[in-house]
Amino acid sequence: MPVTLKRKHSSSLPLTPPLSMDDRDAVQTLDRAVHVLSTEATALSHVTMLYQTDSMARDGLLRAVDCITKVNEIGGRFIICGVGKSGLVGMKIVATMKSLGLGSSFLHASEAMHGDLGDVSEHDALMFITYSGRTPELLHLLPHIPESVPILALTSHTVASDCLLLAERPDAILLPAPIHQPEEESFGVCAPTTSTTVAMAVGDMLAITAAGSVHQERVRQVFRKNHPGGAIGARKDDQECEAEKEKKLFRKRHKSIVVP
Repeated sequence: MPVTLKRKHSSSLPLTPPLSMDDRDAVQTLDRAVHVLSTEATALSHVTMLYQTDSMARDGLLRAVDCITKVNEIGGRFIICGVGKSGLVGMKIVATMKSLGLGSSFLHASEAMHGDLGDVSEHDALMFITYSGRTPELLHLLPHIPESVPILALTSHTVASDCLLLAERPDAILLPAPIHQPEEESFGVCAPTTSTTVAMAVGDMLAITAAGSVHQERVRQVFRKNHPGGAIGARKDDQECEAEKEKKLFRKRHKSIVVP
């Protein structure tokens, strides 16, 4: 008979006491933490209102979805380019688009200037992510992008003419991702926080909306096909097993009926 070993809990280790509201340091820490969540939630509310009411933002989204749809129809890819934290946001958006069955890839601006420009074809579209709209690496890269490649920019600007990156591309598509308050004013430091949260949310909005345009009612099936691993894949297997059980039960009850 196998021996089962049980882990012994040591009674000699002190338990962490619960935080007391009389502890001023604890209260300040919690207030600071909740302030971050509240500030970012407010920023998301503001950008939601922008896409509900602002004609330029709404037009930019519709043009962006149409652009991605057309690129996918001709076998091109939606390439996203950025550096720093914006680059990391871009990588996440690319990963989401791939799982939704949209042709997409990430292009690092610095690497593009050293050979990776070969990754961009005439059938692709290119979206820059830059909060300031004047990131030097992106400004240096833009002149080397063929005029035939559609340009998009996910940036804090709400008017294209205010975005230096788009000054030479009047036909470019602007996707505004502004924040209601500078991060340094919100948190005492200008680390990308609220701005990256809003940029990622706008990227998610674009990915989900474009997938709906490209795949129509098949979005869910495409996603499940492209994501067989992890908890999502396990859930898919559970659903398929349950469906098979229901079929068998139906056959048992209706032996004269053939179920494919």
